[in-house]
Amino acid sequence: MVRPDRRDHATLGEASWAVQGGNRHDETTGAIRTPIVMADSYRLPEDPTTLGDDGPNVLVYTRESGANQLGLEAKLARNDHGEAAAVLATGVAALHATFLTLLNPGDHVIVSDVVYMRVWGLFDSLLPAKLGIEATFVDITDLAGVRAAVRPNARLIHTEVIANPDVRVADIASLAGIAHDNDARLTVDSTFTPPPLIRPLDLGAGVVVHSLTKYGHGDAMGGAVIGSRRLVDEIKLGPLRHVGGAISPFNAWLILRGSVTLPLRLSRHCENARAIADLLAADPRVAHVAYPGLPGHPQHAVAAAQLDGGYGGVLSFAVPESHEDRLRFVNDLRLITSAVSLGHDETLIAYEDSPAERAAAFAPVFREHGLIRLAVGLEAADDLVADLDAALTTAYGPAWPASGDRPSSSCASRRSA
Repeated sequence: MVRPDRRDHATLGEASWAVQGGNRHDETTGAIRTPIVMADSYRLPEDPTTLGDDGPNVLVYTRESGANQLGLEAKLARNDHGEAAAVLATGVAALHATFLTLLNPGDHVIVSDVVYMRVWGLFDSLLPAKLGIEATFVDITDLAGVRAAVRPNARLIHTEVIANPDVRVADIASLAGIAHDNDARLTVDSTFTPPPLIRPLDLGAGVVVHSLTKYGHGDAMGGAVIGSRRLVDEIKLGPLRHVGGAISPFNAWLILRGSVTLPLRLSRHCENARAIADLLAADPRVAHVAYPGLPGHPQHAVAAAQLDGGYGGVLSFAVPESHEDRLRFVNDLRLITSAVSLGHDETLIAYEDSPAERAAAFAPVFREHGLIRLAVGLEAADDLVADLDAALTTAYGPAWPASGDRPSSSCASRRSA
C-alpha cells in the first residue's frame, strides 16, 4: 500500500482528492486553507523578459491566472483524469474558448440538435457569421446519422452527455470513435454529469467542459475546460489571455471550497431525482417523464453503461391542457423555486412553452405541451413530492380518489421515457 501524501496527488485516492485536492497550506499565516488572493497583479521577477519561459501558469496578472485559479485547475484536472485544466468566468466562456481554439474559418462541426441554447446560438448564428464555421445539427443518439453528417472538413463533434433540456443521453465512446475515424475531435459538455458520474476523457473524448456554476451552492459562476496540457495551454495563451474571460479569485475560491462535498451532494441529487421521476411517471396527470434512470428512457442502457453512481439530478416532464394550467401548476409550488440554472442545493423548475427552432428536435409531447425542466436539489424527497402533488392538484385536481391507494414509487408509467 502506498502511503498517501497531499503534496503528491498521484498517491491520493479519488475520495481523498475530493477533500484535499487543489488546497495548500499557507506558509505566511499557517492557515490550513488556501487564502483568497484578491490581488490584480503579482510581483515580477528581477528580469521580466524571462516570463515567457515559464508557460501560461506563471502568476503575473489575475486576468490570465491567479493563485486561487491554479488550485482549482489542479483539482479539476485530476477529477476528470485530464492532464490540465483552464478555469474561466462562466461555462459559456469555457465553451467559447474551446471552440475558438479548435476551429478555423471554413471548418465543419457536427452538433447535437438538442443542446444548451447558448451553444445552439454560437453554432446557428455567431460562429457561421463571424468565422465561416459550418455547423450541422443532428440527433446525437443516431450514430448512423452522425456518421452520415461528417464532411471532409469536419473538425469537431460536440455533444452534452445528458442533453439540456430533454435529457437524451449521448454514447460518448461511440461518438469518440466516429470522431477519431474522421480525424476530428469530440468535445463533451459534462455539466449535467460531473465526476464521478462520468469522465468523458476516459471514453475517448478530446475535451470535457463544465459549467462550474452548476452543482455548487448557487452563489458562484465559473467554467472549466479539461484535456491535454498542450490544448489547455493553447486556451490559456489564446482566448483566455486575449478575450479576458477569467474567473474571479473569489469565485474560484468558492467553487474549490464547495467541491469538497460534491461527491456526497451528487449522490443525494441523483437519489432524489430518481424518486421523483418514479412518482411522476406513475401520476396520471403527467403526460410524459424523461429521466435516464427510468427503464423506459430510450437511452437507459447507454446511460447505465457509462454513468457510475446515478443518472444525474435533472429530469424533464410535460403536463397537459392549456398554457394557463401549466403556469398555475408552476406558480403554485411553495418549496420548489421557478428559476433557471441547475445543480443548486435547492430544487429549481423552469417551464418552456413556445418551442423555438432549436426545440424542433424535442419529443412530440414536449412540442405539444411544453417542457418543464426540474433540477432536483437536496431537500427531503418526500417534501418535494408533496409540493409537486399539491401544485398538480391545484391545476388538474387529485390524481386518485381520496379512498384510492397511490401507486408505489417503483411503478413506471408507459408515459415515462
